[in-house]
Amino acid sequence: MRLELKGLTKKFGSFTADDDIDLVVEPGQIHAVLGENGAGKSTLMNMLYGILAPTSGEILIDGEPVTFEGPGDAIAAGIGMVHQHFKLVGPFSVADNVQLGREHTQGLGVLSAKAARKAVLDVSEEYGLKLDPDAICEDLPVGVQQRVEIVKALSGPKTELLILDEPTAVLTPAEITELLQIMRNLAAAGTSILFISHKLKEVQAVADTVTVIRRGKVVAELEPTASEAEMASAMVGRAVTLQVDKTPAEPGEARLEIEGLTVVSDAGVKVLDGLELTVHSGEIVGLAGVEGNGQTELARSILGLIKPDEGRIAIDGKDVHGASPAHRIADGLGYIPEDRGRDGVITEFSVAENLVLNQYRDAPFARRGAVNAGAVRKRAVDSIAEFDIRTQSPEEPVSALSGGNAQKVIIAREFSRPRRLLVAAQPTRGVDVGASQFIHSRLVAERDTGTGVLLISSELDEIYALADRIAVIYNGRIVGEVAPDTPRAVIGRLMVGADIAGADDTAPAPDDADQTDEEANGGDR
Repeated sequence: MRLELKGLTKKFGSFTADDDIDLVVEPGQIHAVLGENGAGKSTLMNMLYGILAPTSGEILIDGEPVTFEGPGDAIAAGIGMVHQHFKLVGPFSVADNVQLGREHTQGLGVLSAKAARKAVLDVSEEYGLKLDPDAICEDLPVGVQQRVEIVKALSGPKTELLILDEPTAVLTPAEITELLQIMRNLAAAGTSILFISHKLKEVQAVADTVTVIRRGKVVAELEPTASEAEMASAMVGRAVTLQVDKTPAEPGEARLEIEGLTVVSDAGVKVLDGLELTVHSGEIVGLAGVEGNGQTELARSILGLIKPDEGRIAIDGKDVHGASPAHRIADGLGYIPEDRGRDGVITEFSVAENLVLNQYRDAPFARRGAVNAGAVRKRAVDSIAEFDIRTQSPEEPVSALSGGNAQKVIIAREFSRPRRLLVAAQPTRGVDVGASQFIHSRLVAERDTGTGVLLISSELDEIYALADRIAVIYNGRIVGEVAPDTPRAVIGRLMVGADIAGADDTAPAPDDADQTDEEANGGDR
């Protein structure tokens, strides 16, 4: 398939999301589309997939204009899409999810489980996706759920163009490596891929060509050999510093003390096993580890969303056992959750309402027991400007924002009130390079004002850039604390539970070019 977009434009009232977009995807090509959060990438893909109707312009397939009244038309034309936010039915099996809307039947409309399983196995084997058709989707890791979405897109009519919208936003480094290889396999088999991303290293690793969109317009066509600095500058329209500028930490008193923390899951598994950790004022402690080793349970325990089975958590020397999340927040705990949709925002609420979710009872946002709408709106206007939240108005629901802009709402809320301790879990997940730079600088500024910061991140680059001290978690325990100049290979071995006795963990970290992908990503899962 050769896809061509000519002058594609989408307006929502007076707001132009995409403005006269021209783009060509050649057969078997991986074509990356880069852009900031809110640049118009997802809107463009939704037009191509029939979810939105263009205001003007045209879509051509193999030189012929086409019109899509809905996703069914796009699918019939050979276009598949994997959305940024997965659209799976959790309690259903892999096979059931894959056949939704195109059920395999036998005889009098009876569903054929055998045919559905075979369809999954056939596509999985063809592209090396390794899926169990009988597995329940809600029990699968995020990376495997994404494979289910890819199989869904590939298992209908012959898919000749696959749209991947921010496919790596929620994946671990090892899962990202697997996905990039899957993309190469698909392209080698003749499938064209539109790869929507703002992660520059991934684009350089897999793309054949790069289109950059800024505020709804195509501003550059680049080769994947372009430097990260060139790509970042094209995305945001200014020079971007990719290094974090910070002075040495000056740690003070303990802000967070965790002793013997143990959490047992409903299945009887110890997800935290006697964990010990301390975070002082004026330092950033980076928690490194392969996701699924207790990071989520640790963050939720600190906030009070999980009641530990054993152990002690103290904030500023005060044991918070039994304290509600609201009390911990009121006492100066800031929290950036890893799952913004579940724990960070109420998507039906407006941007303004979400910006005061944990302060709406406090002055100036409350007056005589009622919400002070003027103060709430002023906070929203100020935060939208300071944090560059791309929204049409403070009253717009968060559900209408891109994922990265929803993340900015959370960041703005947590950075706009007094804190003594900040737990930041995956703070730059799903945000563009310019926003990441801003968030990094704000985290360092928090540290410099005396806040203790616990940074939980699956990206070693982020840990290395920000942490004053690195703690490594494995199987619910802290298995090592090392300096930020420790070689990645050493941290990688700790992340997978390897014995590093005798390793020199004081040598400077090697350049990325001297490592294997596995070492840089912390080893295979």
